[in-house]
Amino acid sequence: MTTLVFGHKSPDTDSTGSPIIWSWYLNEVKGESAKPVLLGEPNTEAAFMLEHWGLEKPEIIADVEADAPVVIVDTNNPAELPASINDADIRGIIDHHKLVGGLETKGPIDITVRPLACTATIMVDLMGGDVAKMPDAIKGAALTCILSDTLEFRSPTTTAHDRAVAETLAADLDLDISEFAAQMFAAKSDVSAFSDAELIRMDSKEYAVDGTKFRVSVLETTAPEIPLDRKASLMESFKTVAAEDGVDEVLLFVVDIIKEEATLLVPNDLVKTVAEKSFGASVEGDTVVLPGVMSRKKQIIPNLKV
Repeated sequence: MTTLVFGHKSPDTDSTGSPIIWSWYLNEVKGESAKPVLLGEPNTEAAFMLEHWGLEKPEIIADVEADAPVVIVDTNNPAELPASINDADIRGIIDHHKLVGGLETKGPIDITVRPLACTATIMVDLMGGDVAKMPDAIKGAALTCILSDTLEFRSPTTTAHDRAVAETLAADLDLDISEFAAQMFAAKSDVSAFSDAELIRMDSKEYAVDGTKFRVSVLETTAPEIPLDRKASLMESFKTVAAEDGVDEVLLFVVDIIKEEATLLVPNDLVKTVAEKSFGASVEGDTVVLPGVMSRKKQIIPNLKV
């Protein structure tokens, strides 16, 4: 059977590119039948990656069949995976997030979880010398994933190794990192075609704090004024999204890549309390700027308090 390779729901660049990268490796190097798939529509930056490198958009699936062989990348959280994930035959996990628990496998599997900024960095390491066999499109996908997850090395999740791998890939591709990253971030910032609900869910994860369930959403952009000009309608849509997704509240952080700061939308007293307790912020009005906050994984979720 063909192994399905996929990342998390609301696929960002890493969860779009890494399934493609690992499927290439399984097919072309390991001689195993593999297919990349997505658990939702890719965001604008991920779509840019596919178009720029001439990669076919993977099929979008809603669930997995019982006993279907799968490899999970860029997550190990059942809440971010298909409902029937534990009925599938999980063959491997490649990730860079903390272990959550709740996945059940049918036997011993290969698991690689490393404290790096990007899943694609881990994959390059796992491939070793076989990286030299990568076509430019796959190298380009890996580079795009790393630059996305590190925000061109600005994110506090960035390691020296992530940067070294990215620089090696860029040299192989004869590509200027700053120029290419600017194109990526411009694509990521173009969100005018998306509804409020789509923006809220575009790059988001569910997370519970002391019994309160949040949808923690991040919009990384070089043009923060675009989403912030829509703050009134976005905050009104928080209620609908929360009700539909079964969470208590939405937290939306607009990350300014250039200024290296986040603006949290504050629609009510609960979010105001979260901002004050979590980040030591003084909140006046319906937004609060959080200097230096750029990473949901390292700076936002670990600090959340209610």
